[in-house]
Amino acid sequence: MHRETEIIRRYFDRQRNNGGVIIGIGDDAAAVKLPAGVELISAIDTIVEGVHFPRGFPANDIGYRVLAVNLSDFAAMGAQPAWALLSLSMPSLDELWLESFCDSFFELADAHAVVLIGGDLVSGPLAATVTLLGSVPEDAAITRDGAQPGEIVYVTGSPGAAALGLQSVMKHSECPQMERYFRRPVPRITEGRALRGIASSMIDLSDGLLTDARHIAEESAVQITLDAAALNDTVSGELLPALCGGDDYELLFTVPTGKEQALAALATNWDCAVSRVGRVGTGEGVTLPGYDLENLSGYDHFSV
Repeated sequence: MHRETEIIRRYFDRQRNNGGVIIGIGDDAAAVKLPAGVELISAIDTIVEGVHFPRGFPANDIGYRVLAVNLSDFAAMGAQPAWALLSLSMPSLDELWLESFCDSFFELADAHAVVLIGGDLVSGPLAATVTLLGSVPEDAAITRDGAQPGEIVYVTGSPGAAALGLQSVMKHSECPQMERYFRRPVPRITEGRALRGIASSMIDLSDGLLTDARHIAEESAVQITLDAAALNDTVSGELLPALCGGDDYELLFTVPTGKEQALAALATNWDCAVSRVGRVGTGEGVTLPGYDLENLSGYDHFSV
């Protein structure tokens, strides 16, 4: 048996019962079947050593994160994940590393009923790419462009925690309580699905609360005014760095005032805090009264 084929079958061919999989791992491409009344949702993310995680980062954390960041995109759409494709580039074949990577990847996949249906394994710089496929009921996807003046802005969790966690990792300060926010972000799939019909717009916090709020403001053609007092009670660490820190993978969303009680009822059953942090108005961009945000931004791959 070809060495690559043997490795793929040993570590990646873990078929699960999933009625939608017609052709899985072992062929040139995969085939799946969607039930009636739903729309196909897809997302893709790549994480690269030295860019998205430090050199020497544990394989189990890499395996978890590459799937988690895609799941977070699905959460932001109110979507249900089902299938994944994985492309993994490795400098050399290290089976102990690969086993650790796969253990975490499949642990998270199984927790969300995601089946790996194909992918690619190549020699090269350490990087991993996941394409995630799933569904949402027709016309139910939550997008970035639905915010309206008068609505309220909410966020889950504690933005800025992942940035503090990354600092701990980089400085070897061994603060596991903070590092877990960076190493193992929790995709808010349950919360995202529950927000269908309640949230008018939503985004996950990958590039920092400030940058991602600007995305909603731009796509919805509105202005978002953030509440400094509310944010100080919500974020981890100092306010402005927390606004610009990325990798939180929490949900930032807007809710019409008439649906706030419905949100409060839902949130009592969630595993994360939900905080009111601003309001939507007419205009453009994002403001934070008392602060100059003009030269502040979150993560940008191609910033100079």
